[in-house]
Amino acid sequence: MVARIENILDALYPPFSRFMNRLTFRYAACGGSNTLLDILLFFFSYHLLFRKEVLHLPFVSISPHIAAFLFAFCITFPVGFLLNRYVVFKGSMIAGRVQLMRYTLTVFISLLINYFFLKLFVDGFGWYATPAKVVTTAIAIAFSYVSQSYFTFKVREYR
Repeated sequence: MVARIENILDALYPPFSRFMNRLTFRYAACGGSNTLLDILLFFFSYHLLFRKEVLHLPFVSISPHIAAFLFAFCITFPVGFLLNRYVVFKGSMIAGRVQLMRYTLTVFISLLINYFFLKLFVDGFGWYATPAKVVTTAIAIAFSYVSQSYFTFKVREYR
């Protein structure tokens, strides 16, 4: 599966080679695909699974946009880690368990960023949930790129 993904990315890379190196392209392509998956899961779970209604659990109630965000996260977290580890930053010499711990830390910070901005945009500014998620995701991506490149999957030499 990894080889197939790499072949597809290598075939798509030439037009972008003037603007970015292969590592950055792979990060953008894999991250973009995972982000698209995240937004689609968010949209469908918000509208179809949670039906825009508050999720009442025994000890807490969760607003539908936060429930949809958490649902999407449970799927895109492992997908994102695996893509970064085996496709994007495969030249990293950091042990897998260390990468996973670092990835978990940076993703936790991204979760806080997502939660804060979703609450701000939806509850504070009254935005619709899906556009708020898209803007929030853009903010989180900027943080994630820097943290994944220079902390989680640090690679000695960029290709």
